Amino acid sequence: MNATDYEKYLVRKPLYEAFGGVKNRQSPAMTFMSNKQVPGANHYIEIGWVHGIPEPNPGLAEHVHDHDEIVFYWGGNHESPQVLGAEIEFYVGGQPVTFNTTTAIYIPAGTPHAPVTWKKFTSPHIQMAMMLGSGSAPTAWHDGVSKKIEKKPMEKRKAFDYEGYVVRSPMREAGAEFVRGRTSPTMTYMSGVQIPGVKYYIEMGWTFDMPLSRNPDSAMPEMVHKNFDEIVLHIGGDPAAPEDLGADLEFYVGGQSLAFNTSSALFIPRGLHHGPIFCRQYRKPHIVMAIMCGAGTVKEGWSDSFITRPGKEFKK
Repeated sequence: MNATDYEKYLVRKPLYEAFGGVKNRQSPAMTFMSNKQVPGANHYIEIGWVHGIPEPNPGLAEHVHDHDEIVFYWGGNHESPQVLGAEIEFYVGGQPVTFNTTTAIYIPAGTPHAPVTWKKFTSPHIQMAMMLGSGSAPTAWHDGVSKKIEKKPMEKRKAFDYEGYVVRSPMREAGAEFVRGRTSPTMTYMSGVQIPGVKYYIEMGWTFDMPLSRNPDSAMPEMVHKNFDEIVLHIGGDPAAPEDLGADLEFYVGGQSLAFNTSSALFIPRGLHHGPIFCRQYRKPHIVMAIMCGAGTVKEGWSDSFITRPGKEFKK
């Protein structure tokens, strides 16, 4: 019997605590990772569906953080995952960046950013903010960490081209084995290859049917990351029911079976064995996102991580 109950690392239900009072989007947003939910995680992740042009628009003044931040906008249609469903103007360092595709933006600590303005809306999509090294909404957004800049909010600060912090199109490098029913290879939207110096690797993909591979016993194998913490998100793809994952999953963590069917986040500390994961029942499309904290490349994050191959252990 396990001495540790690994349920403590699984967030089955989000908090609703940040950015209330905004029309046409989830407000407050869904907090899926914080020290309040997983003590010691030391990362803050909030996610919200956008249903139309938000009001007010823009709703956020230019500001800075004492922590690095990654802001991610992804399209809500699994059939065209790179189509955002909107056109957005996002200021970074006083420079306007405009995009209409699924896009991730890296914002180093101290970099002025915002306002964010929706220019067009065509379909629901998701806005995600991840504050690196900040474990709560108050430390991420208040208490002097987020400092509003009132003067000349759209004046470019440096000669640097802030487009260098923007990933508009993914690499396709992880999960190369074809699996029917899910995005394969997955889509890498943040890495040290795309933005030199970044030490976070984020890859995502949709599951849009019961996953089936050439190997009938296939599943994500058991693995362990010796040097890096990982966060795995499973987010439902139905904007009308955002907490419903749309599937019944079974994820082994430290040899313990964790079963869930809601939008969830799992914090995996370095050195903790995890996997395999099985889809027991499929109902609706949903998103799977893996965030490797501290690793800039897929090789750095997953090299020498695998312990078993699919189907060899935990077969049921």
